[in-house]
Amino acid sequence: MRYLTAGESHGPCLTAIVEGVPAGLKISESQINTDLSRRQSGYGRGGRQRIERDTVEVVSGVRFGRTLGTPIALVVRNRDWENWTDRMATFGEAPSDLAREVTPRPGHADLVGALKTDTSDCRNILERASARETAARVAAAGIAREFLADLGVEVFSYVTSIGSASFKEDDALMNAPDYKPLAIETSEVRCPDEQATEAMKAEIDRAKDAGESLGGTFRVVVTGLVPGVGGYATADDRLTSRLGAALFSIPAIKGVEFGLGFEAARRVGSEVHDPIALDKQVGFVRTSNNAGGLEGGMTTGMPLIVSAAMKPIPTLMTPLETVNLDTLEVEEASKERSDTCAVPACAVVAESEVAFVLAEAYLEKFGRDNMADIKAAVKAYRQRLRTMAR
Repeated sequence: MRYLTAGESHGPCLTAIVEGVPAGLKISESQINTDLSRRQSGYGRGGRQRIERDTVEVVSGVRFGRTLGTPIALVVRNRDWENWTDRMATFGEAPSDLAREVTPRPGHADLVGALKTDTSDCRNILERASARETAARVAAAGIAREFLADLGVEVFSYVTSIGSASFKEDDALMNAPDYKPLAIETSEVRCPDEQATEAMKAEIDRAKDAGESLGGTFRVVVTGLVPGVGGYATADDRLTSRLGAALFSIPAIKGVEFGLGFEAARRVGSEVHDPIALDKQVGFVRTSNNAGGLEGGMTTGMPLIVSAAMKPIPTLMTPLETVNLDTLEVEEASKERSDTCAVPACAVVAESEVAFVLAEAYLEKFGRDNMADIKAAVKAYRQRLRTMAR
């Protein structure tokens, strides 16, 4: 299962094609729209979110609410397109008063993209490099999330820090997070702790008043996984490498950790590795989850826990210095309409990337043709694991 997206930030729409989806999977437009809404939410978002109310149109690959086993095409319209039709027209001449973007923003793809593609208008770069593209990813990942949910696998996320404000967890909580979904979804920053939520909001307010932007950290947690998904034989088989690559594909992600992550380097082995035990009903289990649900590039059956760090958004209302591509003189960087903080939204995008990797890994292990056969294969696998423990 994989996806391909197309579209510009201020173009008519964003599109996605998802292929490799098995037949017989029940799909809900309303569930995808819920995820799109979650991606747009969060304290510190900017004016674009007041314009766009993202909804998905599923235009192929589904009949009467179930997948056909053929490529699925999805469309998310850009409402802001009506304000950009002359400046982003597909054909025709450019307007005589077209204002090119010639003051690239530090921290964005503007300059290096312009150098790469031999253009003097950074808009040719920033329209596609914009995080707006992730709306198409979230829509596409709705297919992967439905697939995983049908197999008893659930994916959620929560924010652990914004700027210097953080949510402190002890090892036991971090190893097996069981926060109530309502506590996360009702928090304006996707943090299950009320005190930490208020501290993060205050941090965002201070940054906004100063014309600054903020990054932060979040966790993606996946429950219901069977052990042995993924592989160890080649680098490409390992879920650690595949999940890491998927998360680093999100704009602004600067670091990824599994389980204890960098903390594991500061501890002795007996404080890091997870003891193995035997449960006669379930099979082999772990008494802790410091590895974050992965060993040797494969799932252990414990919750998958991935943490990621997002840098501050490059667009600043108090811009940094840059060089004008026309005059080669020092100027202030350009200012697009932007957010002060998008960490909660980024966590939702990260859920989507994780879901796609895991969906493909399940298909590799249990078959691809149709949901009935896949479910039967998962059931037989679980039964074999229980038999091995007796």
